Amino acid sequence: MFTIDDLADRLGGYLPSDEIQQVKRAFYYAEQAHDGQRRRSGEPYVTHPLAVANILANMHMDHQSLMAAMLHDVIEDTGVSKKALGEQFGQPVAELVDGVSKLTQITFEDKAVAQAENFQKMVLAMSRDIRVIIVKLADRLHNMRTLGALRPDKKRRIARETLEIYARVAGRLGINTIRIELEDLSFQAIHPMRAERIKRAVASARGNRRSAMRQIQSSLQQSLDDEALQGTVIGRQKHLLSIYKKMRDQRKPFAEIMDVFGFRIITDDVASCYRILGVVHNLFKPVPGRFKDYIAIPKANGYQSLHTTLFGQRGMPIEVQIRTREMEAMANNGIAAHWLYKAGQTEHPIAEGSHARARAWVKGLLEMQRHAGDSLEFIEHVKNDLFPDDIYVFTPKGDIMELPQGATVVDFAYSVHTDIGNNCIACRIDRHLAPLSTRLESGQTLEIITAPGARPNLSWLNFVSTAKARSAIRHALKHQQQSEAIMLGRRLLNKALASYETSLEELDERVFAKALKELDVSSLDTLLESVGLGNRMAYVAARRLADTAQGENREINRLENSDNAVVISGSEGMVLSFARCCHPLPGDAVVGHLSVGKGIVVHRDECRNLVDLKSDPEKLFTLQWSEDIDEDFPVALRIEIESRRGLVAELAGLVTDADANIERIGIEERDAKLSTVNLTLSVKGRVHLARIMKRIRNLPSVSKITRTAN
Repeated sequence: MFTIDDLADRLGGYLPSDEIQQVKRAFYYAEQAHDGQRRRSGEPYVTHPLAVANILANMHMDHQSLMAAMLHDVIEDTGVSKKALGEQFGQPVAELVDGVSKLTQITFEDKAVAQAENFQKMVLAMSRDIRVIIVKLADRLHNMRTLGALRPDKKRRIARETLEIYARVAGRLGINTIRIELEDLSFQAIHPMRAERIKRAVASARGNRRSAMRQIQSSLQQSLDDEALQGTVIGRQKHLLSIYKKMRDQRKPFAEIMDVFGFRIITDDVASCYRILGVVHNLFKPVPGRFKDYIAIPKANGYQSLHTTLFGQRGMPIEVQIRTREMEAMANNGIAAHWLYKAGQTEHPIAEGSHARARAWVKGLLEMQRHAGDSLEFIEHVKNDLFPDDIYVFTPKGDIMELPQGATVVDFAYSVHTDIGNNCIACRIDRHLAPLSTRLESGQTLEIITAPGARPNLSWLNFVSTAKARSAIRHALKHQQQSEAIMLGRRLLNKALASYETSLEELDERVFAKALKELDVSSLDTLLESVGLGNRMAYVAARRLADTAQGENREINRLENSDNAVVISGSEGMVLSFARCCHPLPGDAVVGHLSVGKGIVVHRDECRNLVDLKSDPEKLFTLQWSEDIDEDFPVALRIEIESRRGLVAELAGLVTDADANIERIGIEERDAKLSTVNLTLSVKGRVHLARIMKRIRNLPSVSKITRTAN
């Protein structure tokens, strides 16, 4: 059994004796705090924190991280407070322990919400000290190693959470030793039979190809020796989940995946990496398009290496990774290498850069958290952000920006800055104008064109791929809808108050304070937003305000004349929409229907869909078109016409000449001679539509043209 003295001996290799004593003191404190507690396996509970500290010792983490590992369950599972820990071991250790601890004081109805809230709490702690996540990953790794004592359903739930969140976080921070083990342990818990079969097949395949591996390894090593290059060639093993994913996603049999031979060459410096690349390309022919230089352009998690694929004997593929010893340490330990080098009291640019990138990533998480509606939305953004294949594009100044595969211009704009994303209207890719929805490719140079009054478009959510862009767009649209709802709510409430011969501007603060309290809303803006979104009836709020002001109840005399109609211009934004059933146009007699959560839906007053709504007249009110409208509106036409060649082109020409656009066109053949054309156009209003219909009606082949209502 592993003991604290065994750990102390290991720590002696890189920590001074006074810091080792502090780690031991933390262990004895945890041992006393957890006295009498046991794990599901029956072992004393303190064996778990000791094992977590041992995992961190493998990564050469500092003494405060090791102390936090010893104490990480003390706040959660015993009566010890954060304040008491701070007094005993210092505030940094107490903050680390608190960051790893779950929210135990709050009871959650849903397990998913609880997990999301706990992760959100940890992100806040990570923003103050990145070591929180490293301690948490070590904690999760030991829990995964000891899943055996749990029920199968609980095993699967913990394994899925580990796979979706913690393994990806480990990968994002470059801690690949932990990532690979978490992935394989999760795979074994979720699919135990599949994992066991692949494990047996791998063991068998390794035995069969051992001689071929040795032969290739010997050839590579001999080539380095012939060129007097320092380098160690080692075989690279695929892990279980990687094999399973390739079998599933690429639909390849196990034998085909295991046909690939993987090797890693570790050398002393960057110059040797490139020289070794030339040597292996001379020995075996490279596969075109399979070379990647992650030394010149590192991955976001700090990973650096040269990757190449070669044609081996009889065409067998050989994958080779070439890197320095420092890069190897970074590939295995990622951000933890920052403390590995700190432990030796040396600064290293690779480790320092990794630490800076990790902090930038956490800063991005915090921005997502501010924009997310709730913890579940935030956790979905995080899942999407972790950890896709990357492309590299350039700003006009030559700075490299890293984005996930499939990212668009809008994703790039938001990755530069949220304000640039919100205000972007166009883009130049390699000096050529391109749509905002364009999918980006590595090597492109992008220049974003912005305009001060521009706003995000709801349609952007259909093509953006990064979590930052998606959360920022939703946040901006939510804010936009809120401000538009307040403006509309003000107009609706003033219209209702006109029945009392008053308005919002005429009421004083005391009336508002009393009425808002009775209506159970916190502020006037909240009330106006609720009215504008259709969640609260304007006449009810108006009656309460009027009663408060006048001190007596009074029936509402709804004014039906046009002077009391709500004026609309068509540009009210997200709180006003036009019914697709009847396509209202400026000039039509229109009425508004309040739809909960959407605001006003505008219908023509002759629309058949209003029959049911008229039973609740309080939700319907008269609308009036503004005199200065400069918007396009859709309208549907039905044209009965003789079938002939060039018909569509002729109709399109007429519509274009009349300054309108065709949005949709469909043709139904009625018989050999007659067809029905269903046409949807964008027009300015009834007058514009009448002019277009007259032109179409004048065609000799047109027998009938009508505007369709439903």
